[in-house]
Amino acid sequence: MSKINLKNFLISGFCLSTALANARDINVADFGIIPGKDASLPLNELILSVGDEPDVTLIFPKGDYDFYPDRALEKYRAVANHDNSLKRIAFPLMDCKNITINGGDSRFIFHGRIVPFVLDGSSGVTLKNFSIDWKRPFQSELKVVEHSANGKAITVEIDSDEFPYTIEKGQILFDHYDWQDPIATNILFDPKTRSPMHETRDYSLNPRHPMSAKKLDGNRVELTASFSKKLPPVGSVIVTYGSHPTSRLAPAIHASDSKDIIIDNVTVYAAGGMGLIAERCENLKLDHMVVTSTDKRLISTRADATHFIGCKGTIELEHCLFEHMLDDGINVHGAYVIIDEYLGQKNFLCTISHFQQWGLTFAEAGDKIMVMDRSTVLPLFEGTVESVRPINEKHFMVTLENVPAEIPQGPLSMENMTWYPDLVMTHNVIRENRARSALITTKGKVTVTENYFSSQMHGILIEGDNNVWYESGAVEDVTIANNTFVNIGYEGADRYPLYASPLLNDEQRFGDGRYHRNINFTGNSIKSFNGLIAYSNSVEGLNISDNTIELSSDYPAARDFPSIDLHYSDKVTIKGNKFIGFGESGTIRISGDTENVTIEQNENLQQEKANQPAPSK
Repeated sequence: MSKINLKNFLISGFCLSTALANARDINVADFGIIPGKDASLPLNELILSVGDEPDVTLIFPKGDYDFYPDRALEKYRAVANHDNSLKRIAFPLMDCKNITINGGDSRFIFHGRIVPFVLDGSSGVTLKNFSIDWKRPFQSELKVVEHSANGKAITVEIDSDEFPYTIEKGQILFDHYDWQDPIATNILFDPKTRSPMHETRDYSLNPRHPMSAKKLDGNRVELTASFSKKLPPVGSVIVTYGSHPTSRLAPAIHASDSKDIIIDNVTVYAAGGMGLIAERCENLKLDHMVVTSTDKRLISTRADATHFIGCKGTIELEHCLFEHMLDDGINVHGAYVIIDEYLGQKNFLCTISHFQQWGLTFAEAGDKIMVMDRSTVLPLFEGTVESVRPINEKHFMVTLENVPAEIPQGPLSMENMTWYPDLVMTHNVIRENRARSALITTKGKVTVTENYFSSQMHGILIEGDNNVWYESGAVEDVTIANNTFVNIGYEGADRYPLYASPLLNDEQRFGDGRYHRNINFTGNSIKSFNGLIAYSNSVEGLNISDNTIELSSDYPAARDFPSIDLHYSDKVTIKGNKFIGFGESGTIRISGDTENVTIEQNENLQQEKANQPAPSK
């Protein structure tokens, strides 16, 4: 038997035992956090007492836990793509290290405008085994049961337990925890599909026009109102939610300036904003995260299921389900900020461009930034940040280490080149929501495989704009392969499974180079009522190959737009695609400014004749 170095053995054993001793499991019931009581204050105090102690697990015995805003911690929070405000917080996970919240399959039920989880300046946070819901969701749902004889009014039925309301002087107000909402922004849903109604824009109720409400028997209310084109069909459901700036105040999970986050087996049934909003975070993994509605409601979150702005490392989604949201499934992007003025001495006065990004941490010392020409959305020169000095939520000063001898003239902006993540999405389902399945604008490597997408608007939108949302991130390496797209675009317009184009306004133009690069759309299965596959504008390196497009009879057939529409693109391959069941071939439109296109071995998919007029939009 070999000799053992007793000293080293004792030291290593001491280190191991110390590490195990330092890892703590805490039963929250021992601190008065039990079902049937407001858990906010004792939970706040427990998390505060743990402080920055590493390797702590808070364990919730299975049950229904209630969290009210009245005694919850309050902090002013700037939340990207939401409305900034003083926030009440249930789980303030700030400056934590390796903390785990294990819900034990419990239901966390929130009341009023409270943010369930805030992760700030933390690392190694794991959230697992619980659901997030609100006793009173942020939207209200009105089932249409009758049309008036004169065609100017409808009768709706409202579940007053789920969506309590008051009628005063002919006006209907929906009662929430400590506020009321009128009928404001709204959309029509089809309860049979649990999705937005086909061509839902035709049925919008205009809240700016005079409206009156009359109480009838039971939970029935007669509404006299102005609709965009048609009365909503009997059986459909009007979904209404608050108006800005009160409709995006309470995301379910807000993560900022944090890293190594895991969300495992967490279900979000409601939120007054997004299910998850992450900004300036590094490495996030979502495994079996679910955003969905309850059996009694059609709607889950007020906005996106997940949203990532200015992150880096790897964002990974696997086996997730996102459905019934009032916005996108996932959005990954950076931010353009406007350069107001070059002040000399390497100093730039900048403005955070979109009001729902005010307070954003755009950059810090050491970050690489690119100065952009806003008129073409193309790069001019790169620099390294020496310092950033915030002035207020909207304005800040950036000092670069080096600048060119002559600063380019014209409208300029900056983007942060350091904070762009890789994205991996596999075996996820995104469906039955308003807007898109996925928005992807990141310079990192993107892999989207074996997913199921079925959304009202585009399937995957690869955009970027420097004039509306100011979401940056011209892509450089995207693979979208072996996914299933079903009935994309039942909004009733030119909505494609893949839509890749920067968004330009009338004062902007394409420059000498293309905006996006290297997009592969291969081996996907598309079930479509409109025969659309892909649209590209300002893309260099586009491969559309081996996709199968089959006719779907779920919505009225529509063939108003080309199956593949190419504009100002270069190095495009369209090969081995099959177009099945439509009765006529799919079409490929190629604009005169598109170069180097290879089309071969496609089945029932052919280029438009040169003299064929383009369909009007």
